[in-house]
Amino acid sequence: MKRQRKKYLKPSHPWEKERMDAEDKTLRQFGLRRKKEIWRTHTLLRNFRRQARKLLAASGPQAERETKQLLKRLRKLGLVGTEATLDDVLGLTLEKLLERRLQTMVWRKGFAKTSRQARQLVLHGHIAVGNRKVNVPSYLVSVDEEPLIEYVGSAPPQKPPEVPVAPVPEPAPEEKAEIHAGKSEETAGNQSEGEA
Repeated sequence: MKRQRKKYLKPSHPWEKERMDAEDKTLRQFGLRRKKEIWRTHTLLRNFRRQARKLLAASGPQAERETKQLLKRLRKLGLVGTEATLDDVLGLTLEKLLERRLQTMVWRKGFAKTSRQARQLVLHGHIAVGNRKVNVPSYLVSVDEEPLIEYVGSAPPQKPPEVPVAPVPEPAPEEKAEIHAGKSEETAGNQSEGEA
């Protein structure tokens, strides 16, 4: 059986405080499970940038063809606009790429209250893209697929029924008078003790 290669590179300096704090913030913001997902997205972003730099330095019909293909792919993913150039590819950020994940899309569309809940919905097979059930939170959603995100079976998962809370009854007017009378007797008793 062929061994699968790693799809990410670890940071060259693993104990940099600033980078670790930024990764923790991103982890919480997008509801990611572990930093490996951030590193994988960084690697994908690095590959896009490397390809753009290589194409900026190249010239000829092959370079033009590859440039069109790269921009078309990124446009399809919603990462760049219609009039984008290779300089826009070099300006891509990690957050922009993480916003295109299925988990984030499910959360932004309001199918889940939190990004962690969105991840759970995707992993448990409650989300479909078109007619296809997708259970990979890191799936990059294209612009065409974005309106096709829906619950499997077209109905949201059932929430447990809310238990109604019984209202606290108001005391009768006579009871209110007795309560006030009891309080005034206590305060009078406390004042007389203080005087003694």
